[in-house]
Amino acid sequence: MIEELLPDPVVTVEAYGNDEHAGAALYPEEEAVVAKAVDKRRREFAVVRSCARCAMEKLGVPPQPVLPGERGAPGWPAGLVGSMTHCDGYGAAALVRATDLASLGIDAEPHKNLPEGVLPAVALPAEADRLHRLAADHPDVHWDRLLFSAKESVYKAWFPLTGKWLDFTEADIDVFADPGERHSGGLRARLLVPGPLVGGRRIDVFEGRWTVQRGLVATSVTVPHT
Repeated sequence: MIEELLPDPVVTVEAYGNDEHAGAALYPEEEAVVAKAVDKRRREFAVVRSCARCAMEKLGVPPQPVLPGERGAPGWPAGLVGSMTHCDGYGAAALVRATDLASLGIDAEPHKNLPEGVLPAVALPAEADRLHRLAADHPDVHWDRLLFSAKESVYKAWFPLTGKWLDFTEADIDVFADPGERHSGGLRARLLVPGPLVGGRRIDVFEGRWTVQRGLVATSVTVPHT
């Protein structure tokens, strides 16, 4: 699913339910991070790291610990950039060589409405208006959840480039369906604060993709080198 949203240089590994990643072992350094966590948190933590290590191997990089750094951002081996996501019954990691992309972000969420009161906290008025129009045309897509996922992907691509927090209201995201499609499309995020410098050039817009499959909505954002 995630693979469909990303360009060819990116390697993705996914886990659904109780597959081979579910019982993945952690490195001692990782065990220390989740030593006091509940079982669900430990399982999700282990599954996405197992996915990440499989992706490392596909890129010819020896598997190694993936420790959360500032604001929980994963620390990747030198020369790699990547992103991870997990929700109930699903986990995924996406990795690419830093020479191929400046940054990327992925996110997956259950394809259902956001809890009451969440959308007003994350959506700009213009975004909410666009969601209403999309819902009229494609009522089988939970556009509020898709927007939330897109904001998560934008943040995950933003943070490694800036080291700064990005509020939900600091990016104006337009999501749209592919022509003739109901369950896939693109997204364009206009940053409302100064964007990151990539190759000496300021980036003010992030672009990505989305899909709805298997009861999930997934989004991705990629930041190319300029």
